Formats: sequence, structure tokens, C-alpha cells
Amino acid sequence: MVYWLFTRVLLPLNWWGRVRVAGLDAVPRSGPLLLVPNHDSQMDPVVIAVALRRRRQLRYLARANLWQIRGLGPLLSAMRQIPIERGAGDTRALDRAVEVLQAGDAICIFPEGKLSGGERLRARSGVGRLAAACPNATVVLCAISGATDYVRFPRRPRVKVRFFAPDSGQPHAGEEPSELAARLLEELRDEVPPAVAGRRPGAVPALVR
Repeated sequence: MVYWLFTRVLLPLNWWGRVRVAGLDAVPRSGPLLLVPNHDSQMDPVVIAVALRRRRQLRYLARANLWQIRGLGPLLSAMRQIPIERGAGDTRALDRAVEVLQAGDAICIFPEGKLSGGERLRARSGVGRLAAACPNATVVLCAISGATDYVRFPRRPRVKVRFFAPDSGQPHAGEEPSELAARLLEELRDEVPPAVAGRRPGAVPALVR
């Protein structure tokens, strides 16, 4: 209920961002789901959650220091999000995410592990480890562009979100976690090159296809 109310309250942000969504049919309505988006803007989790509000509730692996922000920590906990200490080999968070997947829920994890800063980053192995631990989970990619323009007020963004199955296929038997993560991220970045966030003007790549 808290998650639904939160995404309902945030609907105006997607209206302001003129968000266009494609590929919703690629997102299963039930069963274990690994949603794998690119990450260029702090607004990415909000845009994705609102875009999917009528289809799936997402549980993000979110950086743990967000729980230290007054008022935000209890809200994230009420929405059943999962804190993770980035770059610290947080096996407890990954174990919790595996439990969530095995229970049939949807996990959203950014393969880059942080904002791109406009650069092509190395993929973190977390998504591959989750896929290996829950082989019946469906992997869906999410290409998002234009969200970096949210901070360029009063200029209105033109955000595009596309959900799609990996063209290179679902996780392969015996595929190493790091190889899977790199493969998925490469496919995402071929679709949407990294974009710089912030108020500086710059070209924002459009989604291909």
C-alpha cells in the first residue's frame, strides 16, 4: 500500500518529464523478475517505478546511506527496499535479494552500481550473482534516457523508457556472473550511451528503435 501511494504521489514527475514508455509487455506481471536498467540520473528509480506502477512493484537494491536521510529511511523500509553497502561485497544484501526473487518478487538492480557520470563504467557482478542464484528469474532490460534533464528546470525533460528482453538471451548455463553483468550492460549502453547529469546543457541520447 505504501509503495502504491508513493508512486501515485510521484505521477506528476512523470507528467513533467513527458515520459514515454514502451515494451511493458516484456515485463511479466508475476514471478521472479530481475529488472536491469542503465543509470545516468538520480531520477531513474522514480521514473521506472512510476512507469511500472500498474504492472509490478519493484524492490530496489539501494545504497545504504539513503537510510541515513531523515524521513527517507523509514519510507524506504515501509516500501520494502533493500539497503546495500556499495563496493563492500555486501553478501547480506544479495542474500536478501535472492530470498525476494525466490519468493516471486521483482528486484531492480543497476549493473553499474552507481551513476555513470557520462562514462562507460565496468559492470558490477551483482546482477549475475542474483541470476545464478535464482535461475528461474526472468531478466528484463530497461533503457532510460532524458532523465538527466530533470535538474534543468524550467526546461522540461523528454524521458523515454523501454523495457525489453536481452537480444543476447537470458542467462546462459555456466555463464560467469561477471560475464553476464558485462553482457547485459553492454547491450544497455549500445541502446543508450552514458549521459552526464547536472545543470550543464548537453545532448541527451535518444533511444534506438
